[in-house]
Amino acid sequence: MELAASKVISTILKHDRKVTSYKIALLRAINDVVLSFPDVWALRQNVAVPLRLLAEYWVAYYWPFVAPDRPIYQGQRATGKNDIGFRSELTEFRRQWEQFNGELSRPADGFFILNELRISRRRAIYPASLLTAYQKAIRAIARTIEMPIRYAGPGNWSVFEEPKPFDLLSQHAIQVPGTQPQDKCLLISAELWQAFQGLNLWVEALCIHEWCLFSERVADKQGLYDRGTIYTLLTDRPDNRRPLTWESNQIDLLLMEGQEFVCPWTDNRIVEGVAYDLDHLLPVSIYPINELWNLLPSNPGFNRHVKRDRLPSSERLIAARPRLERDYAGYGASAILAQTLQEDVRIRFSTVRATSAGFSDAVAGVVVGLIEQVAESRNWERF
Repeated sequence: MELAASKVISTILKHDRKVTSYKIALLRAINDVVLSFPDVWALRQNVAVPLRLLAEYWVAYYWPFVAPDRPIYQGQRATGKNDIGFRSELTEFRRQWEQFNGELSRPADGFFILNELRISRRRAIYPASLLTAYQKAIRAIARTIEMPIRYAGPGNWSVFEEPKPFDLLSQHAIQVPGTQPQDKCLLISAELWQAFQGLNLWVEALCIHEWCLFSERVADKQGLYDRGTIYTLLTDRPDNRRPLTWESNQIDLLLMEGQEFVCPWTDNRIVEGVAYDLDHLLPVSIYPINELWNLLPSNPGFNRHVKRDRLPSSERLIAARPRLERDYAGYGASAILAQTLQEDVRIRFSTVRATSAGFSDAVAGVVVGLIEQVAESRNWERF
């Protein structure tokens, strides 16, 4: 890599020539991947990231830009050509999503979908036509992503190598969870991964700032899309619109059988007949993650009036760790929740093995580490 890792990101965002928003979206997606898979860095190696995973984040970023009634162009449009190579596929997927839901999309629906369709058990509720449209969009975006990978930096392949299937990279890199041998992957050096991890909040802010400026420059000449409008679209996040009915029902069954949980923040006992909230440890306003490790019974009053969408202080996290371990072990009393927890941990964390004797303790450890990293990286308000 010709540039020092600490300078690569700012050089691409501030100085690279851009005819589309692709380079900005690429760096933002890498930044989100680094934050979303926190324990990968514990292994201190180069990391292989599937292009399809980056493409999932692009679905979320570009979702509001393909609104049929008010598209926002993201590059120089040639006669008869779209400004972005996947506009037709993503527009069709958005159309099918709106048809399935019976209402118009919100700007943050792309993030909601990213969470929904990463969890394999959730896909069964959606029609095959919708899932097919999603896969077509992912494939089209993954092909497009190769362009900014090639041209990032001062020349062809000057920052990143040409993407290859993971089975050709496995001797030189570790993979993020869920990577398959045939997945075409972007190789990120250990030094660059560490730079993204240390500069996560700054990268997020700079990506959004540069994207706003870029979109304003290439928007139509009627002045409908100022940088404030673009900023709102790029920073919108979903609320928790999906009822957690299945998870709550399974926990209620455990409580009826005598299983006991404790609120991770107050240490209050939760037994049959005691009201509880199914709390997102990482709030939906940060990341819309409904994986089971992120959902635990909690004290309703504290959750709604104290925690809200904030993150715990370092001291609260230390105190909460043994309670997290106890509650994860409690999930193990249900065969279906135990399997669900193992599956959800497997797609998120690299250093935890479901077969290990200390599985619950290991999950509590990586979850505490993730919450602390997100709090520091995003400078999030804490309680």
